[in-house]
Amino acid sequence: MKITSKDVEKYMKYRTDEKFRHCSMATAAACNDMYEEFKHDDFVKVTAKDFMKLLFFNDPIPSLFTHNYGFHTATGRSIIEKLQDKYYEYEN
Repeated sequence: MKITSKDVEKYMKYRTDEKFRHCSMATAAACNDMYEEFKHDDFVKVTAKDFMKLLFFNDPIPSLFTHNYGFHTATGRSIIEKLQDKYYEYEN
């Protein structure tokens, strides 16, 4: 399931009282791109919001095995780096 920039802003207000200083449009686009990469895999149940939660709050995505004993796996680090790269592509 994809997210919009309004969804990003709404979730950030719900999750934290700090001001969101990033571009919500670029965040939504980066998370939606990652969702498109993984949505065709039958074994992985993931949403674009899951990627946003991983990026900003370090919430694990169990179906992608992003954490092991509270630490990032190689997969988790790779996903976070891809998200950051995509974010900066859209921001510029």
